[in-house]
Amino acid sequence: MKRILTLVLTVLLALPIAANAADLLIGQAANFTPAMQEIIPAFKKATGLEVQATYTSTGKLYAQITNGAPFDVFLAADEKRPAKLFADGLAEKPFVYANGKLVFWSLNKEFGSAPWQKAVVNPKLKKISIANVETAPYGTAAMNALKKVNLWEKVKPELAYAQSISQTFQYAATGAADAGFCAYSSVFTDEGKKGFFTVVKEAPLVVQAACVLKSSEHKDAAAKFVKFLAGPEVKAIKSKYGYE
Repeated sequence: MKRILTLVLTVLLALPIAANAADLLIGQAANFTPAMQEIIPAFKKATGLEVQATYTSTGKLYAQITNGAPFDVFLAADEKRPAKLFADGLAEKPFVYANGKLVFWSLNKEFGSAPWQKAVVNPKLKKISIANVETAPYGTAAMNALKKVNLWEKVKPELAYAQSISQTFQYAATGAADAGFCAYSSVFTDEGKKGFFTVVKEAPLVVQAACVLKSSEHKDAAAKFVKFLAGPEVKAIKSKYGYE
């Protein structure tokens, strides 16, 4: 009798886990978070499939994937890492799903509304947030823009490095930094609308590629998501957050 009760209890405990299991696991670059928070429920409404997304820097996601993380789809903030996964036989052929822009954003109008090249050398500005230039493509874009106008070395002492572009925005939005080099998508959020920004035209478009991983155990769900990502509903969401 005790053995039967133990078996029943084991089954009951397992049920919530099975019910909550995701149909699709996505590794998602942090900059695309605002858009994905609308895309995921729209995808569920259209297909009935549950999506679980992990948001962090592209470099960290790439490292997790190469170390066996069980993602089905990888949405990066660059083309390089999906291309490398494809070249190494770990992913299907990559495709571009979005083109993002870099902005200089601040809660302070004096910093956010001025030409960004002047703002970064304003003596009143003490701390500038920037994403990790090694692992976050938007951080790399910010560094390259600063180098292009010969200001990289000058502003390095004022830089506060974040692990991802979403954390970069958090630093600026909470006052941990006076301003930050952020993803354009962040200015369309409720917090982003409280500040001021200029587009960093010296930074090229951040071309963002995605790929389905060959280790995926949910290939059908992944194929449906890829198709949905290219559809008109997602196109409208991406446009809403400043993506091309």
